[in-house]
Amino acid sequence: MASNLPIPLPPRTPTPPLDDPPKAPNHGSNPGAVDHDSLSPLVDTFAQSRSGLDTDDRKHLSPTRANFNLNPSDSVQNGQSDPDPAGPFNFKTATMAKSPVIKSNIGQRRGHKYKHSSISHQIFLEPPPRAPLALPNSLPIPTLKECRASMSKDQKTRFWWSVCHMFVAAYTLWSAHGSLAMTALSHLILFDSLGAMLCVAVDVLSNFEVWKRSSIRHPFGLERAEVLAGFAMCVLLLFMGMDLISHNLQHFLESSGHEPHHSHPHDRVTVGSVDVTAVLAISSTLVSAIGLKNHGRIGKAMRFGYIESLPSVLSNPSHFLTLSCSTLLLLLPLVSIRLYNWLDVLLSVTISISMCVIGVRLVKTLGSMLLMSYSGQGVTDVIRDIEADPCVFGIDDARFWQVHYGLCMANLRLRVSGTEENLTRLRERISSLIRNRLGGGYGSGGQRWEVSLQFTIERA
Repeated sequence: MASNLPIPLPPRTPTPPLDDPPKAPNHGSNPGAVDHDSLSPLVDTFAQSRSGLDTDDRKHLSPTRANFNLNPSDSVQNGQSDPDPAGPFNFKTATMAKSPVIKSNIGQRRGHKYKHSSISHQIFLEPPPRAPLALPNSLPIPTLKECRASMSKDQKTRFWWSVCHMFVAAYTLWSAHGSLAMTALSHLILFDSLGAMLCVAVDVLSNFEVWKRSSIRHPFGLERAEVLAGFAMCVLLLFMGMDLISHNLQHFLESSGHEPHHSHPHDRVTVGSVDVTAVLAISSTLVSAIGLKNHGRIGKAMRFGYIESLPSVLSNPSHFLTLSCSTLLLLLPLVSIRLYNWLDVLLSVTISISMCVIGVRLVKTLGSMLLMSYSGQGVTDVIRDIEADPCVFGIDDARFWQVHYGLCMANLRLRVSGTEENLTRLRERISSLIRNRLGGGYGSGGQRWEVSLQFTIERA
């Protein structure tokens, strides 16, 4: 009975598809070729079992399918269909684990140049917030229209008077009539009229905040612009003095030659009469000096020891020169004609040389002021008195400089010793010494001095 049972066939496992696609057999060209698709001599039996695999599982075994599986029954048992994707890849959404991911920092740069980096927050801390600066970055500079709108009635009166002063200078030059002294006087009046106009401009600009308030762009305000304008006026005065000297030389050469010197028919006023031009010059100079304080700041910056003891108007070298020249021109008609010619030339030469001397002195003073230095006297005596104090061992550095007409600064670094009370008394003494010696004290109306001291305490 056992010999009648059929012998079961061994199971045949299909091999994976070949790398090269199978080529269809060409029966016409080679009828006796071997079929490489057959894996067993039992071609008919294996072909029937493989027919379902070729149609159903060919797509299932493709690695481009999302449900790729070697076992075709898995997808059917899970109830998944075989959709046809739009592209070659069909990625599915993956859920990341909630636990922190540990990654290695090997080969990576520590820190980050960006502000919002997590490592930067640990290494580079935020700077503490600073209070805003007390000084503004810049202040608006007034225009000409704004200046005209801000002028008060008194300022308008002073402006029109300075214009009249310029007309007096022009009339003096027109009425010189060949007189060298009168020509020199016209140059002096022109300088005074420009100074009067500058005083009015300074008074109008002081109506605005930018004139005196400090800013980052203008640390000392616009008051240094007045120093620059005064420097330009002093250069003009120097050139006018040189021009008068050249005219005097030309007149001397003409008078000493063989050619006769033809005088103007109105060379001089009649004997015993009053020179109206000289009277106008004196009156306009006095009004500008007293009413407008003309050249007042220049007079404080430049001191002449010979005229410093005179009254306030005459202590200014510009006013003193103009008034003295006008007074002498009033006296010239009282002398003879021959003496008048000599006095006219002598007075013209004296005025021209004085203009050059004053111009050079003013250019030097205002030039040093523009260079932030101090050209006044008394600095050596102040330093000597400071060194003589018993609490002072030595002066390491001492700088004195002038910002504009009304402000000077002194910066000193000293090596001292003593108690705190003695050092406080020393600081007050040095500040008072500088202000009294160099600034003339607070009551005299001189320059205002700001003193800064730095002490290095020496241990005995």
